Amino acid sequence: MCTLLSIETATPVCSCTLSRDGEIILNREDFRGQSHATLLGQFVHEIMTYVRANSLTLDAIAVSSGPGSYTGLRIGVSEAKGLSYGLGIPMIALPTSLIMASMTAARVGEDELLCPMIDARRMEVYATFFDKALHTVRPTAADIVDGDSYPDLLEKQKVLFFGNGAEKCRAVLTHPNAAFLEDIHPLASGMITLAEQAFAEKRFVDSAYFEPFYLKEFVATVAKNKIIPGK
Repeated sequence: MCTLLSIETATPVCSCTLSRDGEIILNREDFRGQSHATLLGQFVHEIMTYVRANSLTLDAIAVSSGPGSYTGLRIGVSEAKGLSYGLGIPMIALPTSLIMASMTAARVGEDELLCPMIDARRMEVYATFFDKALHTVRPTAADIVDGDSYPDLLEKQKVLFFGNGAEKCRAVLTHPNAAFLEDIHPLASGMITLAEQAFAEKRFVDSAYFEPFYLKEFVATVAKNKIIPGK
């Protein structure tokens, strides 16, 4: 038996899932982009209440590790680290792009590529390329996308772009081999198979020292109309 609690907060969607041997027991999702700090706490409380009421024992905590929203990742990973330490159980970290690719792999042909795109800023996205077997064809990078992006990949095969970053790239990625899938979000419910594989192979992270894969440093901005006293 493998009972897991999975957490995903890398994008505006916040989700949390309790699963056992590949089956979802309890699933909570919110797509409105509200405060992850409040929502995730509520979701975890509901799931842990269910765990205690049904005398279940969690075997591990799985968390989406990025890239993605700096604040969202920090909230999700902090919650996972606290649960892992407090319950004395291992922690599993799964790349957000891999989660998204695994959720869509069944929808592509053998020679097609998957490209999950996570929104960054302006025309920048965090993009990764996978084949159908989820092997990495090109590692995650912060790309500024225009009409000339990815010529080496698009000339060879069809590429399916998806995720909240792909939406803003649709107008400029007009190559005949570029296709788009809508409404694909990284979700905790999509982490189960990957998390169970990691658990079976004992691919755990040190919850005391683990940090999310931010890819880029967080940059705080000051509003242009900000008035600083004495300046």
